[in-house]
Amino acid sequence: MTSHDVVSRCRRIVGSRRVGHAGTLDPAATGVLVLGTGRGTRLLTHLVGHDKEYRATVRLGESTVTDDAEGEVLGRADASHVTAEALEAAVARLRGSLQQVPSAVSAVKVDGRRAYARVRAGEDVRLPPRPVTVSRFDVLAVHRPPVPQVGAGLPVLDVDVEVECSAGTYVRALARDLGADLGVGGHLTALRRTRSGPFRSGDTRSLEELAAEPRALSLAQAAHLLFPVRRLSAAEATDVGHGRPLELREEAPGSPTAAIGPDGELLALLHAAGGRARPLLALPRAEPAPATG
Repeated sequence: MTSHDVVSRCRRIVGSRRVGHAGTLDPAATGVLVLGTGRGTRLLTHLVGHDKEYRATVRLGESTVTDDAEGEVLGRADASHVTAEALEAAVARLRGSLQQVPSAVSAVKVDGRRAYARVRAGEDVRLPPRPVTVSRFDVLAVHRPPVPQVGAGLPVLDVDVEVECSAGTYVRALARDLGADLGVGGHLTALRRTRSGPFRSGDTRSLEELAAEPRALSLAQAAHLLFPVRRLSAAEATDVGHGRPLELREEAPGSPTAAIGPDGELLALLHAAGGRARPLLALPRAEPAPATG
């Protein structure tokens, strides 16, 4: 399923078109996809930039046009000579602050069109590098599949890895660059997102579970996980409701603070500007549905 497929399914489950997600997953990937419904969709912009964690398998010895198993094989090489020491050294070079070239078949826009659409139209797409941070890139296990089971009979190496990275990092591109560094080519054969910001795989529910029991975190519960919290007095809650700034307290520039009203509801996100705490995003209470008789 694509991320859009998941959103469409959830729209049917909750009976509303106001459903969105905070960070696309590749169609072949599984794992954590953070969704927002109703007023919660307005928080999603502030979640997209959170760091992520993944479990993945990289196949060394084969490169593909998409840098994953979905694409046509571009080249094959014997990976049997890759040692544990050489592998670790190459992985180490892909940790830290990098200038990463995104996969050509990606959702990056080029002159208003998605790169993958241009590739499928036969264009030669070359994307500029962009800064990413790979906080952790660890080898978990190495497997050497029997030669007759793969490719054109050349030995490959399957490497299970764990990656923690900034938003916008392509794990497919890490697989590609790891294979290129080792001189044998590489691509991704499996990918699972295990964390998105504070949300981990153990916190999630399957689509089947959601369909059986549609429920979600309240905006206030989500805000406590995502942002520093400022509890407002009744007078401050009134001011925020009218868009008026407050005195600075915990707010910091560039780091939204959740404004929680006396009744425990999330009323706004505040940020520091001009020496005051100003509403960055107002979340007025939903109006109750009119009574029917």
